[in-house]
Amino acid sequence: MTVTAEAPLQTTPSTSRVVFPFTAIVGQEEMKLALILNVIDPKVGGVMIMGDRGTGKSTTIRALADLLPEMDVVEHDPFNSHPTDTDLMSDEVRQSVMDGHPVSVVRKKVTMIDLPLGATEDRVCGTIDIEKALSEGVKAFEPGLLAKANRGILYVDEVNLLDDHLVDVLLDSAASGWNTVEREGISIRHPARFVLVGSGNPEEGELRPQLLDRFGMHAEIRTVKEPELRVQIVEQRSQFDQDPKTFLNHYADQQKELQQKIVDAQNRLSEVTVDYDLRVNISQVCAELDVDGLRGDIVTNRAAKALAAFEGRNEVTVEDIRRVVTLCLRHRLRKDPLESIDSGYKVQKVFNQVFGVEPVEV
Repeated sequence: MTVTAEAPLQTTPSTSRVVFPFTAIVGQEEMKLALILNVIDPKVGGVMIMGDRGTGKSTTIRALADLLPEMDVVEHDPFNSHPTDTDLMSDEVRQSVMDGHPVSVVRKKVTMIDLPLGATEDRVCGTIDIEKALSEGVKAFEPGLLAKANRGILYVDEVNLLDDHLVDVLLDSAASGWNTVEREGISIRHPARFVLVGSGNPEEGELRPQLLDRFGMHAEIRTVKEPELRVQIVEQRSQFDQDPKTFLNHYADQQKELQQKIVDAQNRLSEVTVDYDLRVNISQVCAELDVDGLRGDIVTNRAAKALAAFEGRNEVTVEDIRRVVTLCLRHRLRKDPLESIDSGYKVQKVFNQVFGVEPVEV
């Protein structure tokens, strides 16, 4: 049987929507850092952003996707296959490359896919045309949102309102890097490597702990209280809405600088090391916080390395770990059912004890 993918995606949009620049976003440093670290190393495992309504969650995520540089993709491939990395190719493209056939390559912006709350499993995972498979002997596959999100960002707003089964599917694909669709004995798989970003308002309900634990990082954001900062945010938004082009030009140099910094960090990541004693201390923090499993240890190590790479260093420091440990562990703590997610005080307290450092004044 051969595999065909119906309705191939367009490689480049004919028009691009104007997006608020990432470097112009004021405050919410915790959310911005978590997103950047996941872009540098998608294996960190995604970000869960919980906070008040109207705090710029969607704006920030769209701004990050727009900031990222264009990538090389195989032309007319519905899975955004990488032209040289076999781990990021669909089976069809990989077979074509192995057979010595040249592939046509185009440049494309990093894709950001919005997952609607009412999406069905077929819409998310894709569907197989059983009738075509039986009558013509062809695996006719219509790609879903996971195919479009490959090598991009998959954003789920109000993830705490999404069906648990769909959340499971998303997390499984994000962890394995592959999406498998099986219907009537026919099986098709394709790469699904994406940065999973979920957001929600805690007033509308929490995710189940076993699902929450599988997000690499958890950022908490709050409404800005300082009047001067609120005025600055309102004025910036007003300036952007009135004259987007001038506003974007004002931040163009900062955007290019941050983009280059992220690219350099991605290239440097494989060279970054964590001293053995620091790794032991990270695991001791996880043990003393009674964190279930080893995800907390793994994610904290990965996030610290991504931060060191972002800062232009090849060696992780205690300060790197301090900056990421709360993001990586706060949602993994066992807590009283009446409590909201730990603000980070408990994590920082244990970190200070284990690493023997003075508390940082906020």
